[in-house]
Amino acid sequence: MSLMRRALQAVVAISAAAVLSGCNLQVLNPAGDIAARQGNLILVATALMLIVIVPVIALTFWFAWRYRASNTQATYKPDWDHSTQLELVIWGVPLLIIIALGAVTWIGTHLLDPYRPLGRIAEGRPVPAEVKPLEVQVVALDWKWLFVYPEYGVASVNQMAAPVDRPITFRLTSSSTMNAFYVPALAGMIYTMPAMETKLHAVMNKEGDYEGFSSHYSGEGFSHMRFRFHALSDQGFDRWIAEARAGGKALSRAEYLQLEVPSAREPSRLYASVDPGLFDAVVNRCVDTDRLCMDQMMAYDAMGGRGLDSADPLQRPRRGNLAAGPFVRSDLCTVETAQAATLTSPVPTAGGLKAP
Repeated sequence: MSLMRRALQAVVAISAAAVLSGCNLQVLNPAGDIAARQGNLILVATALMLIVIVPVIALTFWFAWRYRASNTQATYKPDWDHSTQLELVIWGVPLLIIIALGAVTWIGTHLLDPYRPLGRIAEGRPVPAEVKPLEVQVVALDWKWLFVYPEYGVASVNQMAAPVDRPITFRLTSSSTMNAFYVPALAGMIYTMPAMETKLHAVMNKEGDYEGFSSHYSGEGFSHMRFRFHALSDQGFDRWIAEARAGGKALSRAEYLQLEVPSAREPSRLYASVDPGLFDAVVNRCVDTDRLCMDQMMAYDAMGGRGLDSADPLQRPRRGNLAAGPFVRSDLCTVETAQAATLTSPVPTAGGLKAP
C-alpha cells in the first residue's frame, strides 16, 4: 500500500509540475496589450466550451456508476424514449454557446484586426494624440530577419528594439518564400509574402527581452529563424539607436543582395545607415537595379503595355521590323494609340514599303 501511495504521490507531483510549467507561456502571459486581449479571447472561448465538455465528462462517469449492473436500486425504464426538458438542455445550451462564441469571435476579430491602428496602449489608456507610432519595416529572408527603422535610418538583423507604451506599425514582406512573423508576447502571427506587404499594429507594455520566430515552415533553416525583441524604456531605445549608428555599417542595395543569400544561424548585427528606398525595392522585387520593378510593370499593364520592350526592358530597345508588316511602336502606349499605330504602319509590297 505504501508503494502505491508513493507512486500516486509521484504522479500527482509530476502532473502539478507539468501544469504549473505552463504558467510562463507567453501566449497566456503577454507583455503587450494586443497579446493580452487575444489571451483573454482564448480564455473566454475555452470557458464557454467547457460549459459543455465538463458536464458531459462528469455525466459519463456518473451514468457508468449509477447504472452499473450491480446497482439494483437504479430506476429501470425500458420504454422511455423522450423528455422535453432534456431535449431543451441538449439543444438549447450548445446553441446559446455557439451564439456567444460567434459574438465574441466577431467582435474580437474586428477589434484585434492587425491592419487596424491602435486606439489604446493598455486598458484605460488611450493612445496620446502627440505620440507618433514607431514604423518598423520587416523583411523575412532565408533564414533570418531584417528590421529597418526608416525614421532613424538604421537596421538590424535577428534583433529588434522598441520603446514600451509606444504604438508600433509593422510593414512586412518576404524576399522569397511565404513566411510568418510571430512574437507571442507582443501580438498574434502575421504572414509575410514576396511582392506583397502586410501590416501589424501592436504595442509592448513591459520592458524585457522576448523571443520572436517564424511560425511558418520555409525550408532548411526554418527552425533557426529566430530573433530577440528588446522592449526598452525611451532612454534605453535611444541608446540602442545610438549604438546602431555608431557601430554598424551601411546597408546598401549591394549589401542587401549579399544578405539575401540563403543562410542559417546568422549572428545579430546592426547597420548604421540604410538605402532610403530599400524596403519598397524589396516589395517590388527590384533591389537589383537591372530589374524592372513590380509597380512599374503594373503601371505599364494598366496603360496598355509597353509593346516589345516588356520582353526585354533594360538591355536594348526594339522598334519592330517595318518589312514584316503592321507593327506597334515599342514605347509606352495605350490601347488606342496601339490601334492607331497599326492602322498607319507601312505595308510591305514586292517593290518596297507602301503607305496604307
